[in-house]
Amino acid sequence: MRFRSNKIKSEDGSSVDVVLIACTLFLTAIGLISIYSASYDAGGSVFFQRQLMWAVFGCIGMAIMFFISPRIIEMLAIVAHLAILGVLAVVPFMGKTVAGTTAWLELGPFSFQPSEVAKITTILVLALYLSKNNSNIKSIKTLFFAGLIVAFPMGLVLMQADVGTSLIFFLMYIPVVYWAGASPFVVLILVAPFFIGLASLIGTTALLIALGILLVALLLLRENGFLSAVVFGLNSAVAVSVQFFYERLAPHQQMRIANFLDPGSDPLGIGYNVIQSKVAIGSGGLTGKGFLNGTQTQLNFIPAQWTDFIFCVPGEEFGFIGASLVIILLGVLFLRGIRIASVVKSKFASLVAVGFIGILFFHTVINIGMTIGLMPVIGIPLPFLSYGGSALFSKMIMIGMLSAFYLNRKEYS
Repeated sequence: MRFRSNKIKSEDGSSVDVVLIACTLFLTAIGLISIYSASYDAGGSVFFQRQLMWAVFGCIGMAIMFFISPRIIEMLAIVAHLAILGVLAVVPFMGKTVAGTTAWLELGPFSFQPSEVAKITTILVLALYLSKNNSNIKSIKTLFFAGLIVAFPMGLVLMQADVGTSLIFFLMYIPVVYWAGASPFVVLILVAPFFIGLASLIGTTALLIALGILLVALLLLRENGFLSAVVFGLNSAVAVSVQFFYERLAPHQQMRIANFLDPGSDPLGIGYNVIQSKVAIGSGGLTGKGFLNGTQTQLNFIPAQWTDFIFCVPGEEFGFIGASLVIILLGVLFLRGIRIASVVKSKFASLVAVGFIGILFFHTVINIGMTIGLMPVIGIPLPFLSYGGSALFSKMIMIGMLSAFYLNRKEYS
């Protein structure tokens, strides 16, 4: 079990994690500057204004969450989760469709993406279940029911044709169950099919290498020989069945995978954004071209750059230094979140903290990977930077909760 509240060696006595909040505010400011620049010559000043408004709302929400006890959050978790599941269920029928994805509800002049809130409530309920004394993470029953908690919202999001967000639901499950005490063997079982499937898409050589790595990992873990053989056999079956499922994806999803494998295969179509993104980041050099002077950005080579490809703006206009600053701030934020998970005495709060950091981490890795051609383009925003009110607000709420956990770190749940 990785939760060890009795191993706190030192406390700085402070009530506020200033570094956590400062990183959040700096990243939000960089996001606003980047959105302003990306939309400056695109007639999109409304995007900056809306994001600024959501940033203000997010700061207010973050401040409110700071004063809410983790015990109250724990008490309201199930009710909030059931409510958001109900909202998710109606989105495919009443929601607004953008680029083939029906994920937004229109509330007057605002668009609201319920799946962003569902990530928070899913982590809360998952942590609540795993923090109970009768929940034995070593048992298949516990892992199964924990998986069901994630599977319900994940399935509802898939009904919205939002594959990227549904992937986040699966990924955020892994660090939470590991932090709760699941063995590395269990984690391997969860992540291996994903990498085996990806390798099979790349080609036979990559697949053989991936299967070889899996075999070595199974041997090093020295688990039950029969179980290891079953895991290897199931992953081999995944490799064989990938092509079957690939042929049943929507055409635009197939095109995104093909573009990931070979961006140059359709340079004026599905591969255009990735190619232009790499040009923008690469042309920034060490110090960049200067604010509002990025050619790729200001000449609108990347359509709607203020959304999923926002990382190109600091990369082009502020160069390697600007891009590195974003990554460093996010990295520090991750480390502060893990520290909070390590020092709080509430198992519930510790698991929630790890879940929130998992969400932010996977969003960051996938988004930046998209912009530099290392990940398929699946519509995952960069935390605190990409345009999107629901995403920004929900992530600032997460930071508010983390701050509340740190404030109440000496309390048991």
